[in-house]
Amino acid sequence: MTDMHTILTAQRDAFMADMPVTKAVRLDRLKRAAAMVRDNAARFCDAVSEDFGHRSREQTMMTDIGASLAPIAHAAKHLDRWMRRERRAVQFPLGLLGAKAWVEYQPKGVIGIIAPWNFPVNLLIAPLAGVFAAGNRAMAKTSEYTPATAALFEELVPKYFTQDELAIVSGGADVGKDFSALPFDHLVFTGATAIGRHILHAAADNLTPVTLELGGKSPVILGASADIARATERVTLGKMMNAGQICLAPDYMLVPSADEAKVVDGIKAAASAMYPSLLANADYTSVINDRHHQRLTDWIADARAKGATVEVVNPANEDFASANSRKMPLHIVRDATDDMIVMQEEIFGPVLPIRRYDGIDDAIAQVNRRNRPLALYYFGSDEAERRRVMDRTISGGVTLDDVIFHVSMEDLPFGGSGPSGMGAYHGIDGFRTFSHARAVYKQSKLDVAKLAGLKPPYGAAAAKTIARVMRG
Repeated sequence: MTDMHTILTAQRDAFMADMPVTKAVRLDRLKRAAAMVRDNAARFCDAVSEDFGHRSREQTMMTDIGASLAPIAHAAKHLDRWMRRERRAVQFPLGLLGAKAWVEYQPKGVIGIIAPWNFPVNLLIAPLAGVFAAGNRAMAKTSEYTPATAALFEELVPKYFTQDELAIVSGGADVGKDFSALPFDHLVFTGATAIGRHILHAAADNLTPVTLELGGKSPVILGASADIARATERVTLGKMMNAGQICLAPDYMLVPSADEAKVVDGIKAAASAMYPSLLANADYTSVINDRHHQRLTDWIADARAKGATVEVVNPANEDFASANSRKMPLHIVRDATDDMIVMQEEIFGPVLPIRRYDGIDDAIAQVNRRNRPLALYYFGSDEAERRRVMDRTISGGVTLDDVIFHVSMEDLPFGGSGPSGMGAYHGIDGFRTFSHARAVYKQSKLDVAKLAGLKPPYGAAAAKTIARVMRG
């Protein structure tokens, strides 16, 4: 494979030679990206399922294929408006004298994308929608945990793009380390918070701007006014999608003490209805690899050892211990305490701790003593309580009366806060993340410097200007 530095140099040279990047060129790249995904949807589904050991074709079609095509279509539809110069105000009296100011959104150049394994198509293509809309070129690093998907990208991308437009880089942690140290014009990383710290360190040496899409423990707060049956079904759907391997998965639930038993019953009923069996169920996804399966198993054992009651939702009474499978049923962890690993680390699997609270301020305090999460979920019809939760917590995003859905709204920015990430993309926010907002000021034909007293020798005009400034 061509050296990464060589690819980057070739992309940057081609970018500079082609400036300015027209709307037609941007739309053409978006069109080709959509065609690549659409034309090869079945092959992507097969590759992702091979990488996971099993993943539902319908789920991949929705969460990886459809969720890749939607941001491309949104960008193409709105590109004309996004590209327009943005008029800005000019201070009095310069505007009256003929001066003008505006912002032009220029492409940055070459963008690096580091994609994770949990949605290996979507989390490479979705950032690319904003990257191409903004007029950039891109190098994308695939995850070593999804080698079949990576190999398919390596095969397909050259059929739709020249290497100086889009290049795929595959390999392990050593390749990822070198990739993040390249002097990109912007770098996007989606993955674990611990790795995000290393990415930021590597990018700092080149002063590369970075967008980090991380994770964290996204809480569900079940308000006293919530419809428990509806809420538990929606939480269960979100938790068991991709077997919980989603950065936005509901990580733990905070429920009123009096409602805990009803909540547990609701989750069990919902899980059993959606997945009446698991091992042979084509709708249910496997844990990605043996290491993650063992990690989850160890964390469940740790919770049990520290006093938790763990309820396994296994409606068909299947024998998971002897099965040659990494499928894992939903584990509800009751009496979860802060000394348990499941309440310290992002779970990323079908394990759901439940904690009781007494009064909404107690729930808010439990959220706020942890790192700021990527998402926060609130269920309830009490508007005052909902507003208090929103006002007294900080998270990357919020979905009310459901989970995860805010990420699928193309016109909402997607990003974290603090340990759950920095920066945002999606829609116009992605376009602006991958653009340089270039300030432009056009001076009046009049001698503004003399009129304002800025030109020596200083005299009465300068004194008037200073007096006006001091008045505010």
